[in-house]
Amino acid sequence: MEKIWRLAGSFWAEMAPVLYSGAVIYRFGDFELDMACFELRENGAAHALEPQVFALLAFLVERRDRLVPKAEIFEKLWDGRVVTDSALTSRIKSARQALGDSGKAQRFIKTIHGKGFRFVADVQLAHGSGPVLPGDNLEEPGVATETSARPSIAVLPFRNLAQAGAYDTLAEGLPHELITELARLRWLLVIARGSSFRFRGEGVDLREVGRLLGVRYCLSGDVETNGKELVVTTELSDTRTGEVVWAERYTGYVDDVHAMRAEIKLQILTSLEIQIPLHEAAGARLVSTENLDAWSAYHLGLQHLYRYNRKDNAAAFELFEHAVRRDENFARAHAGLSFVHFQTAFMRHTDDIAGEIAMARRCAQRGLDIDPLDPFANFTMGRSFWLESDLDSASSWLERATSLSPNYAQGLYALAWTNTIAGTGKDSREQLDMAMRLSPLDPLHYAMLGARGFTHIAREEYAAAVAWTEQAARSPGAHVFMALLAAVTQALAGNREKAAAWASDVRERGPLISSADFFRGYPVQAEPMRTRIADALQGLGF
Repeated sequence: MEKIWRLAGSFWAEMAPVLYSGAVIYRFGDFELDMACFELRENGAAHALEPQVFALLAFLVERRDRLVPKAEIFEKLWDGRVVTDSALTSRIKSARQALGDSGKAQRFIKTIHGKGFRFVADVQLAHGSGPVLPGDNLEEPGVATETSARPSIAVLPFRNLAQAGAYDTLAEGLPHELITELARLRWLLVIARGSSFRFRGEGVDLREVGRLLGVRYCLSGDVETNGKELVVTTELSDTRTGEVVWAERYTGYVDDVHAMRAEIKLQILTSLEIQIPLHEAAGARLVSTENLDAWSAYHLGLQHLYRYNRKDNAAAFELFEHAVRRDENFARAHAGLSFVHFQTAFMRHTDDIAGEIAMARRCAQRGLDIDPLDPFANFTMGRSFWLESDLDSASSWLERATSLSPNYAQGLYALAWTNTIAGTGKDSREQLDMAMRLSPLDPLHYAMLGARGFTHIAREEYAAAVAWTEQAARSPGAHVFMALLAAVTQALAGNREKAAAWASDVRERGPLISSADFFRGYPVQAEPMRTRIADALQGLGF
């Protein structure tokens, strides 16, 4: 099953701007193809389809105006991998069977021999319940739904203030790439290019954009030149108030435009992942808890989740529970609850460790049942296996999270740390450096530093390990296990006094912490690293 999701990944990446700009439903005959729920329904009853069969059917329906060559299907659904024609024939047969079609009748899917396939039935486009759609009257009471509280964004074409025609590709191409990449953020609704690119030129009223497209945020920008210097400026605005939430200016050289485009895209994506949740949480604080909608409660819960203390973890639990009560099909809120239970077990805030692990697994599974493509839900499932020292399973789920969202900083960090302590982390150092580059203000940045230190412990580079782990332990928000890790690296480096000082700090903050707690939190399996760490902990009295 995991392989099928990966093979279909490029299809969903391409389709995401359409899928998440609204609840799109294609109707043909007695059937409905619901792109938001990933369901094929016949007279209201859902058909059980394998993910790749659904992806193939949706792919053909979307391109019903033309013949779709086999090569294009192989490229998108099999990610360019070499497969036999029989694999495609099998998927076509399954899709036809679900539709009550056959190779002889071909009422829905027509085979053009030697060339490809075409969806030939008449299709009507409809919208199900979901975000407010373009043209809806936002001021009419009752139009907005619970789901519409989910953050949404329109990326407008950038204005080209440079020489006419010279940088039109950048002014249009960069926003288009951002739309595609932002659609990977499962918590954010992204308006498709066909709608957002209708707003061009000077004097665009962002409040009007928000009203017509039903979006809360709008990203706009300018491209200009100053001699050999190329300048790109961007603004994220709240369409409800017209407030500028975040702005940035990027400079480079005109001769290096392609490298600059890639760097700008990366920085914008990272900034939006931080700035939008922060803005959402700031607004949520002005609302009494009982009146919070599901998404506001979720974003406010995130502000407490990463502080790794009992009080904030309990507050996060209450907010995620509130979100689930308001919307039981909110995958990320269930994933948030999984993280709460993970943290309770990791920090030993309970005697029922097994019970908390079970709850972490159960909540993560609930999130995956609702949305198997959500990176955060896959991330929390992987972390639940970490708690049981099942690093192979943890790594598998974390790999899925990062394949679904290649720029997912926390996923990269967790995967790198998992593979390092398992002794399989050849690329861990590069992954951690990328995670810190992607999210320099991440609430788990201290943990990324600590994981980077672990990569040096694995290679017996103890001076470097000390530098990284002490930086981690001194970072704002770092929990007590970071101090214990700093004590270990100082001991391994032969710095007894400094190791003793960190050990004293650990005992003040957690008098009952033992070496067993360390290895439950960091289930090191790679030898001889585990033995060296165990000896260091014993020498420090843990």
